[in-house]
Amino acid sequence: MRDACRAVGGFGTWDYVVFAAMLLISAGIGLYYAFAGGVQKSSREFLMGGRRMSALPVALSLTASFMSAVTVLGTPAEVYRFGARFSVFAITYALVVVISAEVFLPVFYRLGITSTYEYLELRFNRYLRLCGTALFIILTILYTGIVIYAPALALNQVTGFDLWGAVIATGTVCTFYCTLGGLKAVVWTDVFQVGIMVAGFAAVIIRAVVVQGGIGPILNDSYHGGRLNFWEFDPNPLQRHTFWTIIIGGTFTWLGVYGVNQSQVQRYIACKSRFQAKVSLYINLLGLWAILACAVLCGLAMYSIYKGCDPWTAKCVSALDQLMPYLVLDILHKFPGMPGLFVASAYSGTLSTVSSSINALAAVTVEDLIKPHFTSLSERKLSWISMGMSLFYGGVCIAMAAVASLLGGLLQAALSIFGMIGGPLLGLFSLGILFPFANPVGAFVGLLGGFTASLWVGIGAQIYPPLPHNSMPLNLSTAECNTTGLGAEGNWTSLMAPRATERPVLADYWYSLSYLYFSTLGTLVTVAVGIVASLLTGGLRQSVDRKFMINKEDFLSNFSFLKPKKEDKVEVLNWKQVADEGTDNPAFNHIEMDFTDNKEKVNGVHT
Repeated sequence: MRDACRAVGGFGTWDYVVFAAMLLISAGIGLYYAFAGGVQKSSREFLMGGRRMSALPVALSLTASFMSAVTVLGTPAEVYRFGARFSVFAITYALVVVISAEVFLPVFYRLGITSTYEYLELRFNRYLRLCGTALFIILTILYTGIVIYAPALALNQVTGFDLWGAVIATGTVCTFYCTLGGLKAVVWTDVFQVGIMVAGFAAVIIRAVVVQGGIGPILNDSYHGGRLNFWEFDPNPLQRHTFWTIIIGGTFTWLGVYGVNQSQVQRYIACKSRFQAKVSLYINLLGLWAILACAVLCGLAMYSIYKGCDPWTAKCVSALDQLMPYLVLDILHKFPGMPGLFVASAYSGTLSTVSSSINALAAVTVEDLIKPHFTSLSERKLSWISMGMSLFYGGVCIAMAAVASLLGGLLQAALSIFGMIGGPLLGLFSLGILFPFANPVGAFVGLLGGFTASLWVGIGAQIYPPLPHNSMPLNLSTAECNTTGLGAEGNWTSLMAPRATERPVLADYWYSLSYLYFSTLGTLVTVAVGIVASLLTGGLRQSVDRKFMINKEDFLSNFSFLKPKKEDKVEVLNWKQVADEGTDNPAFNHIEMDFTDNKEKVNGVHT
C-alpha cells in the first residue's frame, strides 16, 4: 500500500528562474517588433506582417497555437481516462491540412483579404459578413477564456499560486507583447514557445520511462489496462470516441479551425507567396503529429505510474486536468528547474494561442467593423486603433476565463465550443466556395438553420451529459491506495453517472450525440438548408465571378515551383491586383485607400 496522496514537493528557485525566463523572452520579442525599425506604422504591418512571412516560422506558429495548454493538460488526461483511441486524430489532421491547403487557402490568398469574413461580403453581402464576424468574435472569446484558465489550473496545482491571480497574469503578459508587436511578434514568439512546449513534454516522457524501467513496462501496463484501444469501428453516433466520430466529426471540427478560422488563416495568408502558404500548412502537419505522439505517450505513462492508485478518484487532485502537473511534481521534483519547465510549457501554449486569438480579433474588428465606416482614417491611426483593439480584447478574454471554470473538462469543452459555432461558419464558407448557385438568401437561411441545430444539441449536452456507456470511460483503480474514503476498487463513472429518471427522452439520444459531431451537424445543416433555400430563391439565375470559387487551376498551383519566375510573381502580386480591381466594389474601398496613401512605396516593392 502507498499513500493515496503522496507529498509531491513544490516550486524551487530554479523553477521560478526557468518560468520567469520564458516570460521575459516572450515579452522581449514583442518589444523588439514594436520598436525595431518602426515596422508597425500601418495596420497591414501590424495585422499581416506586411505579407512577407516565410513558410517555416508560420508553420511553427500554427503548431504552437494548436498546442495550447488545453493540449498540454487535456490530451494526456483524455488518454488516461479513455485510452489511446485519441491517436486516430493523426488521420484527421492529415485530412484537415490537405482540404485547407487545396480548397480554402487558394481562394483566400487569391483575393488578398485580411479578414476571412471579407470573403462573405464579396461572395454574398455585407450582412453575412457581419454575421460571420460576430460569430467569430463570440467563438474566439469563449475559447480563449478556456486556454487562459487551463494553465492557471497548472499553476494553482503545482505552485499554490492564487488561481485567478494566475489567470490575470497569463492574460496580461500575452496582451502586452501582442499589443506592442503585432503579427510578427505573435509568429516569432510562437517559434520560441513551441520549443519550450516540446521540451516540457520530452522531460516528462524521458523521466517517466526511467521511473518505470523502460518503454516496455509502460506499454505493457497500458495494454493490460485497456488503454491501447486504438480501433473502435462502432458506427453509433452516440459513442463519444470511435474511429468514425474522430475521422468524420474531428475533420469537420478542425476544418472549422484551419480552413476558415481567422486565427489560423490570418497567418498562412501572410506568407509571401501562395506556395509558401501551402508549404507552411504541410510542415505544420508534421508538428501536429509530433505533438499528438508526445501527448498520447504522456497519458500512457501517467496510467502506468498511477494504475493502482488513481490520484483523481482518491481526491488528490480536484480535476482530471490537474493530473499532468501532479505527475510532474511527483516524478521531477528532485530535478531543479524541471517542474518550472513543464509549467513554462503549459504557459507557452496559452501565450501562443491567446496572442493569435487577440491578433485575429483585432484584425476582424478593424477590417470588418471600423474601416468600412471610417474610410478617411490614415494608416497610422488604423495602426493605433489595431493596438487599442488588441488591448481591449486581451481584457475581455481575461474576464471570459471565469466562464471556463464552469465548463468541466477543458479538452471537450474547447472542442464543443468550436463545434457549436465553428460548424455553421464552415458550412457558410463551403456554400460560397463550392456551390456557384448559393445566393445571399440561401446562405443566411442555411447559417441560421445550422447554428440553431448545433446550438440546440450542444447546450443540451452541457445540461444533460451523456451516460457512461456512451462516453466509454475506462476503469481507474484505487486498490493500492492507503485510503478509507473509497472501496478497494474505485471507478469514476459510478460516482458521476446521473440517474436515468432525471433525464428527458432527448437526453439519451439527441443530446448524447458525440461532441465531435456538433461541427458536422452544424456544417451539413447549413449546407443542405442553404442549397435548398438558394434553389428556391433563384440561385441558378445568378452569375458568380470564378475568382470567388475553387478552380481546377488552384490544384495545379502546387507545381508552380516548376515555373519559378512567372508564377511566383503572380502569387506575390495577387493581393495588390485584387485591390486594384476592387475600385468599383464597396468591399474593397478601404484597401484602395490604403494603397492611395502609399502608392509609390508599393509600386517600388513589386516592380
